[in-house]
Amino acid sequence: MNGTPHVPESGVALIPAPGHVVRNAPGRTRLDGETALEAGPGTEGVARWLRATLGAATGLPFPDAPDRAHRIALSIEPELPPEGYRVVTDGRPLRIQGGSAAGVFWGAQTLRQLLGPDAFRRAPLRPDRDWDLPEITVEDSPRFVWRGLLLDVARHFMPKEGVLRYLDLMAAHKLNVLHFHLTDDQGWRIEIERYPKLTEIASWRPRTKFGHRASPLWEEKPHGGYYTQDDIREIVAYAAERHITVVPEIDVPGHSQAAIAAYPELGNTDVIDTTALSVWDTWGVNSNVLAPTDTTLRFYEGVFGEVLELFPSPFIHIGGDECPKDQWRASPAAQARIAELGLAGEDDLQSWFIRHFDAWLSVRGRRLIGWDEILEGGLAPGAAVSSWRGYAGGIAAARAGHDVIMCPEQYVYLDHRQAPGEDEPVPIGFVRTLEDVYRFDPVPAGLTAAEAERVLGTQANVWTEVLEDTARVDYQAFPRLAAFAEVAWSRLPAPAERDFADFERRMAAHYRRLDALGVAYRPPAGPRPWQRRPGVLGRPIEGPPPNR
Repeated sequence: MNGTPHVPESGVALIPAPGHVVRNAPGRTRLDGETALEAGPGTEGVARWLRATLGAATGLPFPDAPDRAHRIALSIEPELPPEGYRVVTDGRPLRIQGGSAAGVFWGAQTLRQLLGPDAFRRAPLRPDRDWDLPEITVEDSPRFVWRGLLLDVARHFMPKEGVLRYLDLMAAHKLNVLHFHLTDDQGWRIEIERYPKLTEIASWRPRTKFGHRASPLWEEKPHGGYYTQDDIREIVAYAAERHITVVPEIDVPGHSQAAIAAYPELGNTDVIDTTALSVWDTWGVNSNVLAPTDTTLRFYEGVFGEVLELFPSPFIHIGGDECPKDQWRASPAAQARIAELGLAGEDDLQSWFIRHFDAWLSVRGRRLIGWDEILEGGLAPGAAVSSWRGYAGGIAAARAGHDVIMCPEQYVYLDHRQAPGEDEPVPIGFVRTLEDVYRFDPVPAGLTAAEAERVLGTQANVWTEVLEDTARVDYQAFPRLAAFAEVAWSRLPAPAERDFADFERRMAAHYRRLDALGVAYRPPAGPRPWQRRPGVLGRPIEGPPPNR
């Protein structure tokens, strides 16, 4: 299963590209009303998903009849890698094997792609149609264990149904980590029972900046929403059924004005009147940060205590980025804390704040992960780093012995524009085309083999300051998320040697799958008229992004 993906069968347009595909015979295998489904030990959840999803699309019942010759047999085969799978479609039974239940599930996703785009619909288009498969063997396993997508639901709230839909889209692309950005200056999106004002006050704002922060436009209506704890339990369970881990992010000590608006004692009360703050209605880096007090520490220990009860993820993301120190410099209380702890200054004070929760989480069997600013001042051995300001933070973390998720904004921030020109809606950042994303490599040159092992994987980030609804999220995410999924899963050649023409050929089939799923992607020829946002100011950055 190692090496460059090998796909000699020209009719197979799988995304991500599998490690090995061979045609076993010139004929085809057919699924029909007599096709049964056999769930071997440990694969029962995959069988439920396959029966419900493919059953809805095909109209086939897939009865539980393990003795029937014409059946799909699911099994766990320990000799395969943990997330590896083997799909064999010739003969009877048709076999989906995996090194674990997750591997079997990814094999079921491949089977769905082999059945054609109509297998991605929610009801059969023609009840009497045939469902044919090429007689092939597909054997595959992922390059990285962390294949992530960040959804920012704080800037613009995504209702629960939208989150569940994105979990299905992730599963269809073999992505397995949802980084759930739940809190920011512009909104708090998770119910915390001991602090009800976080949802009564911090979960909504009276108006919203429309476009980049320099735009003169405002949407003059309230915007908000939050997930109840039962909503969170449902999202986590739905993800687990699809072998996706949900990693929550509660952002501290910056990006916290919404929380301060609800509980003013959390802010630097000796510098500003925090009772006058409201949930922020515009974008950018905010100077209203948490106060480094015992009150703040106890408050967020209470928040994280409830978060741990809801999210079984071994990682808890605490943000740690973009924390201006102006208020701490002016705050007698913050300066007293610096003196008390014998710190060199405000940067070390932020490090102390992060390390407090690093230790707090470690005692409870969880691992802290944060944006690459948390490296400043040192970290506990178990902490991990999301490298967003380029490769440099990830390289430094790997060399210091920390695990790394590579998500540099110059390559995989999908809110950045996809093409030059005035037709792109609210153009933000560098141009990052489908081909640019396809040629991204999460492991930079210069790392030793041991250091490269610290790169657990990669993640595409979808920030929603200028993405006001799910259609805008779809447009920015797709089709680039399909290219990213292949980067995260497949063992591709070096970026310059990748066969983008072959990827485009396979995307021609994949666009039909996305159509069946109702994804409002950016067409290859450019946005449709209703996808444009004429007159809405963005912030395009010209030229190639820095390679750092």
